[in-house]
Amino acid sequence: MSSPHWEPRTVITSERADPAPVAALAALFDDGIPAPRPGDELPPLWHWVALPRWPAAADLGPDGHPARGDFLPPVDLPRRMFAGGELTFHAPLHVGETVRRESTVESVTEKDGRSGKLVIAAVRTRLSTEDGMLAIDERQDLIYREAGSAAYTPPPVEDAAALRPSGSPFRRAATGNWEFTTDPTLLMRFSAATANPHRIHYDWPYTTRVEGYPGLVVHGPLMSLALAEALRLDRVPGRVVRLAHRNKAPLFCGESARLDLAQCEDGCTADLIGPGGTVRTSLTVHIGLNGPVRTDGEGR
Repeated sequence: MSSPHWEPRTVITSERADPAPVAALAALFDDGIPAPRPGDELPPLWHWVALPRWPAAADLGPDGHPARGDFLPPVDLPRRMFAGGELTFHAPLHVGETVRRESTVESVTEKDGRSGKLVIAAVRTRLSTEDGMLAIDERQDLIYREAGSAAYTPPPVEDAAALRPSGSPFRRAATGNWEFTTDPTLLMRFSAATANPHRIHYDWPYTTRVEGYPGLVVHGPLMSLALAEALRLDRVPGRVVRLAHRNKAPLFCGESARLDLAQCEDGCTADLIGPGGTVRTSLTVHIGLNGPVRTDGEGR
């Protein structure tokens, strides 16, 4: 890290679970499940959308994220990736309610990986309801690493038409199996809904020439949310009580992908599989018996 004087600190805020970005995500998915309205429970992981926090323009770093060295450590590696995390759901959050957020960086670990130096920052966040009840206890893992070579071939797409907006990103292929499609408009809308200014999701010259990716990168949270939404579409019974997600490899805009779901004894697993059959994101969900995951609507 670039500064030995940085110390982690706890940030406590009070935020409203905003109905507007919740409706925006439902419109983006366009999968037949009605948008949660004020007073409704947030589906699993939708707090990522309901509690947006746009940074001030003056606070942005070169990658579009807030400059490092304040809340997050002053890591001087250019690539930042959402690597995954774990959540425990203690109580539901509702659209429109005021939520207390308490966040801190729990650990910062420096390693030498196969692709060079990397730093892993673990961020712990606790979200509480208006009456002070702990609702969600979450750990997110962020990875910082060196840039890749810019001399990549763009991801394979047949022609420009393949990247046009194509409606809902979900298409049922079989029971427990969904096709998942992405395009630049989808990525832009998700960035807006989640208050995410990271340039790798919308700025092609920066993404390819500075960070060395072959094309626009599909958001890690979008891949995890897509898997959780596929479980809702498949009407998995019970309430989610614990959830772990891991992003294993990036998916690039326009690449073909599928969502494979499987039920196990106390929950289910889900994988987002990209070209070549490689798992890009995995999700493990533990289910309780105190209510349905899904509320209404038939889905597609």
